Amino acid sequence: MHDDLMQRSVPTPDPCIPHLSLAAVFLRFLRFGSLAWGGPVAQIAMLQRELVEAERWVSPERFRRALAVYQVLPGPEAHELCVWFGMLARGRLGAVLAGLGFMLPGFVLMLALSALYANGVVRTPELRPLFAGLQAAVVAMIVRALFRIGHHALYDRWLAGIAAACCGSTLLGVHFAIALAFGGVSCVWLRRTRWWLAAAGALLFAGLTAFVLFDTPSPQIVDAATPATDAPSAQALFLSGLRTGLLTFGGAYTAIPFLQHDAVVAGAWMTNDQFLEGLALGGVLPAPLIIFGTFVGYVGGGFVGALMLTAGIFLPAFCFTLLGHGLFERITGNVAVHNLLDGVTAAVVGIMAATTVGLVRSGITDVPSACIAAVGLVMLWFWRSRAAVPLTVLAGGLLGLAVLR
Repeated sequence: MHDDLMQRSVPTPDPCIPHLSLAAVFLRFLRFGSLAWGGPVAQIAMLQRELVEAERWVSPERFRRALAVYQVLPGPEAHELCVWFGMLARGRLGAVLAGLGFMLPGFVLMLALSALYANGVVRTPELRPLFAGLQAAVVAMIVRALFRIGHHALYDRWLAGIAAACCGSTLLGVHFAIALAFGGVSCVWLRRTRWWLAAAGALLFAGLTAFVLFDTPSPQIVDAATPATDAPSAQALFLSGLRTGLLTFGGAYTAIPFLQHDAVVAGAWMTNDQFLEGLALGGVLPAPLIIFGTFVGYVGGGFVGALMLTAGIFLPAFCFTLLGHGLFERITGNVAVHNLLDGVTAAVVGIMAATTVGLVRSGITDVPSACIAAVGLVMLWFWRSRAAVPLTVLAGGLLGLAVLR
């Protein structure tokens, strides 16, 4: 009893950020990047366990506040937290090095796989069933992510309605920028009970959807069979990545519709099959899933294209902290801004649902591939391990080799 009282009376040490050299900051987060399996939840838990609970760089309350900011802002939250920790340790240069260290292992591995893929080394006729199985497993991964993101983002009937409207409009060919604007503005008006403004916005959105439906011969979500011959410029790839990085509300999975639109629908420099295979490769690497953008850029423009698109995607994640974490903490705490971002996130969920329709059509082509996708969906639905995603994708590939020959 006396020993217990003595242990309880020992005060918890105050948080203290260690003074690390720049090289130590880079190597520390390079190690985190090499162990970044299991998606954002596992990556954030790893940072919290080591830097908050074990080493007490910051208090748990301060960590939760920072996480709340990055969950509202677009971009991969785990990467943004690494940049934030690097900023605390060694200022802006430390933030850059921490962010680069965390993303470097996944980028190098994806770059190598992209080069092998583009050169036909891993895309042989013998391995075609493997990639067909991988595609089916990735479809399951996307469907599971859609339900998970929707469960958190669509927490009332207004947000669910916005998502449904944006899903339908995207399927009918309305540009995603219009859907995003409608979602954000409508949510602000609805939360302020400006019913007549919300109704006017809904009528305008419905009118634009009808105009696109009757004026456009085919919907925007297509199943491209062959890529175009014209390669995108380095500037176009950078801008595509930057736009994607600024619109990934709700996690890396929400980057899928924007990159798919640019690469498959608008730019047509790759097919839906290739897009799904790039997602499969990204799903088995220790990195944020958004690193599959490196693959998309490589198919579009080789090494330079991969570098430019990846730089565009990750640039906002660096800038949010470098420009001032405190500023964004105040902005995202504003009720009107929070409502706007809630509406945009709901619109992103709807756009993601519409994109999933096209990807399902490409990845599920027969009964065996449908069965592989079903098995993958069950695994992902009930298995909560950090290894669930990469092992499910790999299992899909092995099942493809077994049953799709």
